[in-house]
Amino acid sequence: MAPLAVRMRPRTLDEVVGQTEAVGEGSWLRAAIENDTLSSVILFGPAGTGKTSLAHVIAESTRATFVEVSAIGGTVSDLRREIDAAEKRLVMGGLRTILFVDEIHRFNRSQQDALLHAVEDRLVVLVGATTENPFFEVNSALISRSRIVELHSLADDEIAELVGRAVADDRGLAGCYALEDEATSAIVTLAGGDGRGALTTLELAAGMVAPGTREAPVAITEAMVRAATPHRALPYDKNKDMHYDIISAFIKSMRGSDPDAAVYWLARMIDGGEDPKFIARRMYIAASEDIGNADPQALLVAEAAFRAAEVIGYPECRINLAQAAIYLALAPKSNSAEAAIDAALREVRNGPVRKVPDYLRDRHRPGSENYGEYKYPHSYPAGWVDQRYLPEGLERGCFYQPGERGWEAYRTDAAARDRQGS
Repeated sequence: MAPLAVRMRPRTLDEVVGQTEAVGEGSWLRAAIENDTLSSVILFGPAGTGKTSLAHVIAESTRATFVEVSAIGGTVSDLRREIDAAEKRLVMGGLRTILFVDEIHRFNRSQQDALLHAVEDRLVVLVGATTENPFFEVNSALISRSRIVELHSLADDEIAELVGRAVADDRGLAGCYALEDEATSAIVTLAGGDGRGALTTLELAAGMVAPGTREAPVAITEAMVRAATPHRALPYDKNKDMHYDIISAFIKSMRGSDPDAAVYWLARMIDGGEDPKFIARRMYIAASEDIGNADPQALLVAEAAFRAAEVIGYPECRINLAQAAIYLALAPKSNSAEAAIDAALREVRNGPVRKVPDYLRDRHRPGSENYGEYKYPHSYPAGWVDQRYLPEGLERGCFYQPGERGWEAYRTDAAARDRQGS
């Protein structure tokens, strides 16, 4: 018997759960499927969002010939064979061919190039499916000839609807099981928006006990669900989009001074097997970029976290990383260091070449006695003396704008008082 997720694939658009933005009323894809006018499309989204299911809905709805090629085991010869057959169908009988390529990002460059002329000449209508961002993983020429449709993880109520339907439907568990509310909640939580994962969990839990009948269904309990799936595997790929989304959320949570959010996203990365040194490097950057001299200690804390990640490793360094993430989240914030160096670099790259004031030049050369007087700050009571250090044309404050928080604000005020006192 086929897996539950396969048996429960939708046969029509009305059976598709969720994805109203992609295939809801008024959407381009829905109209194209209903009117059988589909042009090449690439379906992009996380696992378990219905990309393959939509392809099968298209297969059930179209008058065109629907063929499928595996991007995992398929070769250029397989592609060319299907393209040649599609051309014969089109020439001989005017019959279109819809070519479904699952995991299209797994095709290498030559395989994608083999598809290009067939799509361009409309010998086939391509339906590609990918969990990766197609703008990074798919031939740009192929993308320019296709419509990109993004699918999103299913909401909790959509997962619950999908599971409830599978329990009752004759293609699924045929009403021989009754799903307790707590069991439904556990499946929804474990699924993490993955419809296929939810149906797999349901099937595993149902397999722990013999089925009943519609008149006397057997209960599926939360304990059975937990026993069938002891650990939730949230989606996380260390080299792909989810990786960048989560590290972005982590950095922005520390920048936004939310320690709870910072620790949550840190936990997602640790649970996903992220390299602890990668996490610590990003905290190293954030310590200067977002905190800077509002709390100079932040850079030292981040350095210590990196050293801990390097020397200790998992699992213990999770504590060091958490300590550092919480410290950075709670620290006063200033981006003045980043803003200052970026402003100075713009001036250096776009402004005129500015001369070093003579009295600041190196004195170890003939003629330096004519450079004028350099005032040595330590020779003055406040350790400061009024003297121009910027080249002509630039004035104090043109690059560095101190923040109003923490050590930086305190030191800026103190320096101003020292200058006034002298």
